[in-house]
Amino acid sequence: MGRTPAGPDPAPLLIACALGIERLALRTGDRGGSRGRITVLRTGMGPKNAERAVTGALGKEPLRHAAVVATGFCAGLAPGMHPGDLVVAEETRNAHGSTPCVGTELLVKELERIAPGRTVHTGPLTGSDHVVRGPERADLLATGAIAVDMESAATLHSALRVGPRPVAAVRVVVDTPQHELVRIGTVRGGISAFRVLRAVLPAFFEWHRSS
Repeated sequence: MGRTPAGPDPAPLLIACALGIERLALRTGDRGGSRGRITVLRTGMGPKNAERAVTGALGKEPLRHAAVVATGFCAGLAPGMHPGDLVVAEETRNAHGSTPCVGTELLVKELERIAPGRTVHTGPLTGSDHVVRGPERADLLATGAIAVDMESAATLHSALRVGPRPVAAVRVVVDTPQHELVRIGTVRGGISAFRVLRAVLPAFFEWHRSS
């Protein structure tokens, strides 16, 4: 009996984050489930850095056709959000428009399974080129967005500009209207958010297998 020909290798997964502490959380959370098929890319802070890093990474093999997840920390906009909550974007928004995300329901299901007790919020995730503070939160909330960060929208827009692929964004809340982040360095004190981010990788793997 002849052997069944092996199918083509699935496209790899690119997980993009901005900060070194985010990358550390993701790397220490990888317990072998990636099997060498993921790349964790630190883009640097801000939409321009995200655009440059993601475009460069996807512009050559082996990541040319990779699925992309934007992740890391974010600021919650809605009342009742708490540090350590999770945000699964239905779409990301920036000056270029909106980018629909793929597999939102699956990600929510997997995150609720692997992070029991953590609230998972879904809705639009908007982009900014600076840390959002004070009254600006209310202005962004009025647009329908539930959270804001500086890289997700640029990451997903850039990924699709290079070529069609599944894209998603999952963020951990570290900053809320009631608990504003004074400076980015204080993220290091967000032990709860760090642990949540470290736990999310299995959800990304499942999303990747199903996308």
